[in-house]
Amino acid sequence: MKIFISIASYQDPFLEITIRSAYDNSDKPENLIFGVCDQSSKPIDINSFNFKDQIRYERINPLDAKGPCWARSKIQKNFNDEDYYLQIDSHMQFEKGWDSYLIKYIKKIKEINSPIHQLPIITCYPRSFDIKDFKKNEFELNTSDTNTLTIAYREDSMFMKNNYSRQIGSIALTEISHGYLIAAGFLFSTKDFVNQIPYDPDYYFYGEELSLMLRAFTRNFGIFHLPAVPIFHLYRDIVEVKRKLHWDDSEDRNREIKWHEREERSINKLNNLINNEIDGAFGLGNKRTLKEYEYISGVDLINKKVIDKEKAFTGNFISSLPWDNAIF
Repeated sequence: MKIFISIASYQDPFLEITIRSAYDNSDKPENLIFGVCDQSSKPIDINSFNFKDQIRYERINPLDAKGPCWARSKIQKNFNDEDYYLQIDSHMQFEKGWDSYLIKYIKKIKEINSPIHQLPIITCYPRSFDIKDFKKNEFELNTSDTNTLTIAYREDSMFMKNNYSRQIGSIALTEISHGYLIAAGFLFSTKDFVNQIPYDPDYYFYGEELSLMLRAFTRNFGIFHLPAVPIFHLYRDIVEVKRKLHWDDSEDRNREIKWHEREERSINKLNNLINNEIDGAFGLGNKRTLKEYEYISGVDLINKKVIDKEKAFTGNFISSLPWDNAIF
């Protein structure tokens, strides 16, 4: 059972560390296929990996980079019908047996005979890790937090840019929880995700996660959150890492299309999606409606209104629903 691991990286010194951590801590490393879009001025040395035949690598000049969704779309062109799809950021650490853990849970979810359980997406904002000694590759994983982490809307950032709202992690009430939002930096699904919801390269940052969520929801994909996800994320507000960002002026000044133009286009496309003005794979599906999404999320996206603050801003309602029931 092959796992395709999508890693979009921009000028990230942790890229190689992330790849090696996934491989070294896998129960079945021979089943891993890495799809990497390395947008950097200094490419990693693929020949240094003794599993280089398992890495589908593309290096892009950072001046030609167009954002994470564009990069993730390019990566999916190298997807070859592997059984599972894991999408992560390029600054992650893995616990031993992470692959067995995720596959065990996705199989458990798929034992339930309902449409949303047959099309599961496991996601969350992962627990953090910190740097003890970067040169020695010594890191400290936040394993003490074993909660099931859901995702909610952030109350102070609703509709901050038209239909775009920020998201925040929240603690679930149960071991496995339903969800209504996606974290693009960690999601695990079957090949159905790539086949039915291919990445839209036109989004920038704003709009990426909500557009994925709505396209998935309206195609009957189910969102699930697990306890103690064995993958950890380096958050810049926890420890400062010296790496350039796509929107840095030093990076952006020589580009024909500036980052803020891409952001505006992205937000406009999100609005078009919500208004059902996009056809085909990049548009909404026809299995469930945004009215049904409003019921579980407490948010009326079409009219830009919060209908139920408890639903929208905490994980309490969504995680109170039995995960093994087809509730929608």
